[in-house]
Amino acid sequence: MSSDLPDPATPRWTFLTHHARVLLEIARDPEARVREVAVSIGITERTVQTIIKDLHDAGFLSRERIGRRNHYKLNTDQHFRYPTEADLPVRRLIDMFSERDLHASS
Repeated sequence: MSSDLPDPATPRWTFLTHHARVLLEIARDPEARVREVAVSIGITERTVQTIIKDLHDAGFLSRERIGRRNHYKLNTDQHFRYPTEADLPVRRLIDMFSERDLHASS
C-alpha cells in the first residue's frame, strides 16, 4: 500500500538553494563534471547546466575548456546578490563549508 505522505527523512525545504550547492560542489572540485555535481546534489544535469550558466552570467565563475572537460574558476570576491547580504563576498559561504569539510575528513 503506497502512501502520499512525504518521507520524513527527506526535508521539504533547505536553507541553501541549488545555486549555492552547485557553487559549493565546484569549489570542492573545479574540474567536476556536470553529471557528478547533479548526482551529488540530487538534481538533474540539465538543472546543473542552467545553474552554471546563471553563475557564469552573474560573474561568480568562469569556465575554461581543457581537453574534453571544463575547468571552473570561482570569483570568490563576487558579492552576494540579495541586498541584505550584498556587502559580503561569496568567499564567506565557501570558506564556511570548506572548513566543515576539513573537519569531517580529519
